[in-house]
Amino acid sequence: MQEKTKTEPAYPSTLPAIAIRDVVMFPYMALPLSVDRPKSVAAIEAGLAAGKLLLSLAQKKPGVDDPAAEDLYAYGVVSAVSQSLKMPDGTMRVFLEGRRRARVKKLALDAGGAYLSAEVEYPEEGLNKGPELTALMRHAVEIFEAYVKLSTRITLDSMAFLQQQDNPGKLADTIAANSVFSLADRQDVLETEDASARLEKLIKFLAKEVEILDIEQKIHSRVKGQIEKSQKEYYLNEQMKAIQKELHQKDDFSREIDELRKKVKAVKLSKEAEAAAEKELARLSKMMPFSPESTVSRTYLDWLTALPWSVETKDQIDLAAAHKILDEDHFGLKKPKERVLEYLAVCSLTKKLKGPILCFVGPPGVGKTSIARSIARAMGRNFVRMSLGGVRDEAEIRGHRRTYVASMPGRLMQSMKKAKSRNPVFLMDEIDKMGMDWRGDPSAALLEVLDPEQNTEFSDHFLDVPFDMSKVMFIATANTLWGIPVSLRDRMEVIDFSGYTHNEKIEIAKKFLIPRQLREHGLGEDSLKIDAGTIDAVIRGYTREAGVRNLERELASMCRRAARKTVEQKPSGLSVNAGNLGDYLGVPKFSGARASYNAVGAATGLAWTENGGEVLAVEAVAVPGKGNLILTGKLGEVMKESAQAAFSYVRSRELVPAPFVSG
Repeated sequence: MQEKTKTEPAYPSTLPAIAIRDVVMFPYMALPLSVDRPKSVAAIEAGLAAGKLLLSLAQKKPGVDDPAAEDLYAYGVVSAVSQSLKMPDGTMRVFLEGRRRARVKKLALDAGGAYLSAEVEYPEEGLNKGPELTALMRHAVEIFEAYVKLSTRITLDSMAFLQQQDNPGKLADTIAANSVFSLADRQDVLETEDASARLEKLIKFLAKEVEILDIEQKIHSRVKGQIEKSQKEYYLNEQMKAIQKELHQKDDFSREIDELRKKVKAVKLSKEAEAAAEKELARLSKMMPFSPESTVSRTYLDWLTALPWSVETKDQIDLAAAHKILDEDHFGLKKPKERVLEYLAVCSLTKKLKGPILCFVGPPGVGKTSIARSIARAMGRNFVRMSLGGVRDEAEIRGHRRTYVASMPGRLMQSMKKAKSRNPVFLMDEIDKMGMDWRGDPSAALLEVLDPEQNTEFSDHFLDVPFDMSKVMFIATANTLWGIPVSLRDRMEVIDFSGYTHNEKIEIAKKFLIPRQLREHGLGEDSLKIDAGTIDAVIRGYTREAGVRNLERELASMCRRAARKTVEQKPSGLSVNAGNLGDYLGVPKFSGARASYNAVGAATGLAWTENGGEVLAVEAVAVPGKGNLILTGKLGEVMKESAQAAFSYVRSRELVPAPFVSG
């Protein structure tokens, strides 16, 4: 059944209007207001003169200082001025009480142009009383109660008034007046004339706000719990420190800092490194024990104190002993041995010689890496090896800065830590196999460390203090010089390792390879006999290389077969000769037999690669055509030029058969 609300007092149809910023006035709402705009002051004075009533209208855009009719909403609230006070500067302070919503029919300046005057009409609130409206009112009260409990911006002393309210319109306006929504949502509620529809909108807005406030409260509780936990830990740690101080005891963290401080003093750091360590210790002592920053600081100090800043091995200056050691380990290789002995001779005359920077270039298996170990043994120095094959990131050489998570020093400093001395023999293996990409050029990072004028102050990004590497003897290995940048090659003394001759391979096998393979396979010297003729047959028929790596593999295969026979048959002694060599290694892979005659159109060519020399069979055939030369296969520029030169020579001598040349 449709009913009207109780008869309300009559209100005038024309009222002075004031514009309010950022606030939407509701019936039954009290609002203290400071008024400084002349038109608003004039409107209040006019309202005080005519029944203390005026119309409160919200501004659409708060930034407009002199709002016109189009800048104000069409719905407002008739408000009574319960208190007013005019200030000496002309502004006013008033206290407004909302009475009834009104719809503006016309808004214009009054006759004198001093203020806005509004012609209004008052909408009636029709109510459909029934169980549905009662349920709507109860739900609105319940959700508003939940909203008040969650909100920290609203305080409502008692919900009893709302729970006892039987007027749905008054209930909706009271809830709206005490809720915090956006300006547009509040104005939307004010303009909704039907009380049921107004309650439904309020329930929707309140449900959304309750959900947001609930999430805010969960976040606040979680953050508060974390802060309380941190504060509790800090308080307990400080309390523990105070107790330990009274008992003259120290906690684990303090003891760890003391141990680090002792390590810093024990290691004879450079001045720059010592200053950096003291600074880091001071920072660490002010940190929480389990903070991420303390872990970074401890890692930094551990690395700083682990490097051999002053530890140095004494060079073995006895040239005869060094020469003997070099000859024990390697056959031949006269030039690198002489270079090391020359360095030791100069060291015996002067103590200030910087470490040489050598580059051994040669095919695989000629002893570049192994002689570097022998050089370290002959000089009495520690040996450390760093493989550079496939390195593409400059940070792998210089390290990452400490701002990055899990940063570490570069491989140079890691290798120096392993060396445990500041003057090791440092082998940079496969220096020609480095690459470069968008992360940087690692070969450029090596320029500083391989320059005798600069490596006295090499600085790693992680450590960020200079480290003297001038006493290190650097040895680089490469298969070719093509892959080494010119600027890097210029800093090194290149020593070529040519391939071994046939006789040298036989001597190396007899003196080094066979005894080593017999030891590794558990065979005694008398368990397997391999004579020089057999070694010659293995070299010619089963290997074709510049070094002796494949030769050692074939010898290892023979030892494995002999070890099996020894276990299964238990013979008194085994020997390998030309007659039974096939039983151990199978059919020969290469044939050294010459061709029985020189075939027409067949020749041999020589090729050179990083693995050594190769003999290529070149065949030519004449076919009908226009006299062009067609080359097949993957040929180098030299081979192409040789073929073209041969073809030109043939044509110059008119040796091409006439039927095969056209035109």
